Amino acid sequence: MLTIVAPPNAGAFSANLRELFASVGARGKESRKLDAGAMAATDVILEAEDLAAVRAALGPALDGQSVDWCVQPLEGRRKRLLIADMDSTIINVECLDELADFAGLKAEISAITERAMRGELPFEGALRERVAMLKGLPISALEETYDQRVRLNPGARTLVRTMVANGARCVLVSGGFNFFTVRVAAEAGFQADRANWLKSEKGHLTGEVGEPILGREAKLTALKEEAAAHGLELTQTIAIGDGANDLAMIEAAGLGVAYRAKPIVAAQAHARIDHCDLTALLYFQGYEIGDFVTD
Repeated sequence: MLTIVAPPNAGAFSANLRELFASVGARGKESRKLDAGAMAATDVILEAEDLAAVRAALGPALDGQSVDWCVQPLEGRRKRLLIADMDSTIINVECLDELADFAGLKAEISAITERAMRGELPFEGALRERVAMLKGLPISALEETYDQRVRLNPGARTLVRTMVANGARCVLVSGGFNFFTVRVAAEAGFQADRANWLKSEKGHLTGEVGEPILGREAKLTALKEEAAAHGLELTQTIAIGDGANDLAMIEAAGLGVAYRAKPIVAAQAHARIDHCDLTALLYFQGYEIGDFVTD
């Protein structure tokens, strides 16, 4: 199944899919619209023996278009477990960077965050370093950060609520902090959350993060544990994130999706969302616009 999703005002689609399919011995059988409105979404059923070859052929043509796309086996495309990163995926910001702004250290800490998310620094060490810089910050700054800076990314609540309504389990797994994940999970409709925690004393941060740190391997463990606890194969799961610490779970999931991701993640994910909102993840699973659960 090839799914193509275009955001509003994406412009004309110019790739010749029939020729692209033929170049790798594939053939389009039929197509159907999932959404003919502002967000144009189309499914194309293919006959193809080599999924990797189809992806390789489509990449150069479709990556130059203002569309998001996904090629995957037709069977099992609707997933029963979603594991989602929080910062810069489900929400619009990196919470630690915004928290640092209240300490006058946003530029310094954001630079470390960027390098860690690009895979240039070990995540655990980078987290300890950034948290140490916030020693003495009043914990009231966490509430201010959440109230003033944190917003759900477009489509996040619809994605989660639609999947939950259709029997899927949705879990927020973050290398950030549980102060934020608890609130974001409730706002978006996740059924559970996992994250790190900040140590505090007498109303101020101590500059320490609780151990063990939830990083790249812990996110992969969360995917596996949640799947096993609910009797699911990894092929029945979907994982989405943007940074290097999300890569292991993205590679292991049945469908691993990079959202506005760093290059190291975008290159390894099964699919990417670069142009549309998070409801593209629903279209990838075959949901139609009429299936969406919205407020």
